[in-house]
This record gives sequence, C-alpha cells and structure tokens, in this order.
Amino acid sequence: MNFLERICERAKKDIKTIVLPESEDIRTIEAAAMVQERGIANIILVGEPSKIAELSKGLDISKCRIVEPAKYERFDEYVNAFYELRKNKGMTPEKARATMLDYVYFATMMVKMGEADGMVSGAAHSTADTVRPALQILKTKPGTSKVSAFFVMVVPNCEYGADGAFVYGDSGLVEDPDADALSDIAIESARSFKQLIEKEPIVAMLSYSTYGSAHSPLTEKVVEATKLAKEKAPELVLDGELQGDAALVPKVGASKAPGSPVAGKANVLIFPDLNCGNIAYKLTQRLARAEAYGPILQGVAKPVNDLSRGCAAEDIVGVVAITSVQAQEQ
Repeated sequence: MNFLERICERAKKDIKTIVLPESEDIRTIEAAAMVQERGIANIILVGEPSKIAELSKGLDISKCRIVEPAKYERFDEYVNAFYELRKNKGMTPEKARATMLDYVYFATMMVKMGEADGMVSGAAHSTADTVRPALQILKTKPGTSKVSAFFVMVVPNCEYGADGAFVYGDSGLVEDPDADALSDIAIESARSFKQLIEKEPIVAMLSYSTYGSAHSPLTEKVVEATKLAKEKAPELVLDGELQGDAALVPKVGASKAPGSPVAGKANVLIFPDLNCGNIAYKLTQRLARAEAYGPILQGVAKPVNDLSRGCAAEDIVGVVAITSVQAQEQ
C-alpha cells in the first residue's frame, strides 16, 4: 500500500467534511465524484447549483452538498462574523458582504464557522488567493508564528529517508525566511511528517556547508536556525548545517559530520529558502520519478490546503484525503 492509499484509508476511518470552492472547474467536480464514490470525505461544493449541474453531467455528485453563498440561509451571519474579524483592519459591512460572495472566502468562513473541517483550493486560484483568506479568517494556530508549505515526496526504490518518503519544507510558500522563521518551519515540518508518514522525524537543516566547511551569511542563517529549533523543540532529532549528501547518505554523513544524530538518516529536509526548496522538489519529482504531494500548508489554525494549477482531478482527491487526516488531528 503506497502513501496515498494509506492516507485514504486513514481518512475513511473518521469521515470529515471538506469544502471545495472551485466548482466551476471540471477537475473539482470530477474529484468530488471520486471522493464520494470512494467514501473518503463528505464534500461541500460552493457555487451555483445550475452551473454545477451542467458541469457534472455524467458524474455522480448526488451526495455532495451544494451551497450558493448569495442564497445561503446563514449568509448574513457569515458577513457579520467576517466584519467583526476584520473591522480593526478597515473592513466595512458593505465590503464584508461583497467579500463573502467570493467563493474562496466563503468556503474558508465555512471552516471557521464549523460547517466544514477543512478547505481545498488552488486548481484555478493562485496560492495567495488561497492563503490570504485563511490568514485573515482562520489565522495561525497557537504557538505558531509562520504559515509555511511542504511537499511529501515519495521516491520509488529509494534506500534513503523513511523507505523513500520525505517531507521537503518550505518548498511552496515562504520565500526567504529568517533564522527564527526557518526554525519554526523545521519544527512544523517535523510534526507534519509524523502526522502523515506516521514515523519519527529526523530533521536536516540543509546548506551548501556541513558543520562549518564554509562560512557566509547564507550558512550562518542555517546555523542560527538550527540552534533556535533545538532550543524550541529539544525533543526533536534535528541537526545542521548539513549538505544534502551528508544528510542522506550514511557513509558521507559519517565522514562529514561524525557524531551527528541526523547525518545519513534524514527524512525531513529543511531548505534555507524557497528557491532551494522548490527547485529540489521539482528535480526530485522529475528525475527520480517521485510522487509529490503538495504544497500542503502547515501552521494554519484549521486545515486549508493549496493545489497546483496544473493539478489533475486525482491530485485533488489526494489533497482532500490529506486535509481530512489533518482535520482528524484537530
């Protein structure tokens, strides 16, 4: 059973309700039909029933709940709740009403109001359009200062990581975290690994240097982030700064970082910036033919996840399952 099959089976054990706001995209409708057929989650589609009916011809979405914001019986309650959340930021009742007609904002408010356990968007929206409502409405979870994103990478026939499974963070959102933010990303990524992979995280703080083999502002940021992460979460197996080969390959790790609890064993790879993380995940996906699941958000108070705009319906099903498992942990 592969990673996604395990996640789907876990989702089925405690069915959660996931809201999908991109009901005018056929991939969303196809995914909703597949999720319903497989019994992975309950689905709410935000949109106009007539448009959804036209788009869903030949697909069975009969068990999906369809909610049209403008005609929803709780619409005024949602408007008032959003206004109260944002009035100190210059929000007006009129603007709140207009904002709640936006499907992504409305779907996020459904999570806030407890009508859905999580939200998945991004097939037809940018990452910013998915993350902004989440930060404005749901905010960060207690004890977390930064929302970040990671990918679960599953590399076939791989002797490294957790039987070829890794978390790459941050590979999808935070462009240039400072040392403090990077330490938070490492801690959250470790928690995400344990939650989704169900194995103990071994965290490598990556750099082009290992244990001081080079010195620059770039390496010093990773050194400082490693120190901060160890102070914040001393229970984690975490070390750095480490080069990629030292983090993964036991022989190289023993040579370059003798005595490190992480070198040669890492399964959570923390990249110093988004350039490194995003390039690494795409190279791993293409050159190693790895499965890449994400970007998955972490640090939001309730589960909200982004999609690649190039995603297929099957990808949406996978992210719905992951979001459901995240919701089970709430």
